[in-house]
Amino acid sequence: MMNEIRLNGLTLVLDEKEERLKEKAARALGAAPSDVLSCRVVKKALDARRSKPPRFVYALHLSLKDHVILPDVLPEGLQIQRREGEPEDFPVVCEAKEATSCVSVRTGSASPLHDGGPFGKAAKGKIKPVVVIGSGPAGLFAAYRLARNAIPVILLERGRPVEQRVADVRDFWERGLLHPESNVLFGEGGAGAFSDGKLTSRSKNPAAGWVRKVLVEMGAPEAILTDAKPHIGTDRLRQVILRLRQKLVQMGCDVRFESRVTDFVIRGGKMAAVAVNDRQEIETDCVILAIGQSADDTYRLLRERGVSMEPKPFAMGLRAEHPQELINATQYGRWAGHPLLPPAEYFVTAALEEQDRSVYTFCMCPGGQVIGCSAFPGRVITNGMSNAARGGVFANSAVVVNVRTDDFARAGDPLSGLVFRDVWEKKAFAAGGGNYFAPAQKLAEFVEGKFSGVVGRTSFLPGVRAVRLSEVLPDFVANALREGLRRINQKMPGFIFPEAHLIGVETRTSSPVRIRRGRDGQSENVRGLYPCGEGSGYAGGIISSALDGLKAAQSAAEAISGRP
Repeated sequence: MMNEIRLNGLTLVLDEKEERLKEKAARALGAAPSDVLSCRVVKKALDARRSKPPRFVYALHLSLKDHVILPDVLPEGLQIQRREGEPEDFPVVCEAKEATSCVSVRTGSASPLHDGGPFGKAAKGKIKPVVVIGSGPAGLFAAYRLARNAIPVILLERGRPVEQRVADVRDFWERGLLHPESNVLFGEGGAGAFSDGKLTSRSKNPAAGWVRKVLVEMGAPEAILTDAKPHIGTDRLRQVILRLRQKLVQMGCDVRFESRVTDFVIRGGKMAAVAVNDRQEIETDCVILAIGQSADDTYRLLRERGVSMEPKPFAMGLRAEHPQELINATQYGRWAGHPLLPPAEYFVTAALEEQDRSVYTFCMCPGGQVIGCSAFPGRVITNGMSNAARGGVFANSAVVVNVRTDDFARAGDPLSGLVFRDVWEKKAFAAGGGNYFAPAQKLAEFVEGKFSGVVGRTSFLPGVRAVRLSEVLPDFVANALREGLRRINQKMPGFIFPEAHLIGVETRTSSPVRIRRGRDGQSENVRGLYPCGEGSGYAGGIISSALDGLKAAQSAAEAISGRP
């Protein structure tokens, strides 16, 4: 017999080996090391607060001999909880308030790929295929879940496979040649394929662990299962995406690239078909809409077809870039450079009550580069990216200001946010010289309202041009950024660094549109249409988008099977 518990808060200083965890856990529990039958790391986080030396904080799963009596009082900082269950094979992903109508669809004892679930092989000839639009995290995981349950799936991606997409993006960064349907925003893997591959999420849904397990099965590092701030890195994420596609094809999913949806056929308030590339029509009564937030033409098509949408707040600003060594020194102090410390990260906020605005850093990329992510001719859009090693000499992060719907919304137009951000992306393109160079300015000069016309080295390709960045931002954003950066510098001294740069514009932090859906996951006014993911306004980032795709797939599966 044995007890199984989770012990939270055990720490190791930098030079302590993880082999000591079992011994330290036993001592904390007043037990002998031999009483600990197994010790597994569940979570590992770095505590680098300046008040104490850096240390790693662990959550451990312990199997104890049955005679061990847990102490009533633990050393400070430690906490015991009974073991939590492992993520299900197909975990329930709906919210607790909807749990009465949710089921966990499992593969059971049959083949894990095709024969399990409530449908099995016989269902394939009886139901129309589910059409999944978009192969970002939401679309990929929706398709994966449906295919695992023997539901026929057609996955439509307007862009190219990730292998070709990498070459197309290189053309853009190195030569300024934009491929409108194959770029940083469009193509297999979605916009997240050219990012840091961050897997953090504020969601407490245990299905997040299941998503990470699937990613590990596809080649992601096992560390993402335990790291408190897991990331894959752009270079490794591409291989993960490729293997996930291969798995989908193996499971019978029909994956079609360069297949842009050009019409939604709706009859009697229900999905009937989708048109592809203005030619082919695919009959279906179930569409999982997993577009990205940059599919402006698809949004407009949905508006023409009367699909219920509304404007949504978002954020915009600039990319800040510093030497990574400076960020390391700022965050780690005298421990900067220690071989066990990763490139330092930061997240800083500043509330500007007098302006009724908030300024915050977003999508920080240690050891990364600032990238151009235009998908449309005549616009400049920035983002950040890191490889798995995070070994670059620069650190970057978006610094953005919240944009309310009353800043841009026009009466009756749910897509006015698209128009708003387009204006500033076009201004950035013109200011950069019309060749996809990005406008840039030294951070200190921007804050001080000065302009020397000189910029130093940055990571941005194809290049930057010195510009007064206030000219490519709305006044309320520029003013809030100046004050916000001053306050960030108070919290993180050295942020206003002479050789730090701001590069613009950062407009794609989240969708400015929400496609309205009901509690059953379907569009408010079109049955059989399941909006999900970042483009539909319900997620942000790889994990939350994947979870929303799973939720859409679950809702679709329940509707197909006739469950209430």
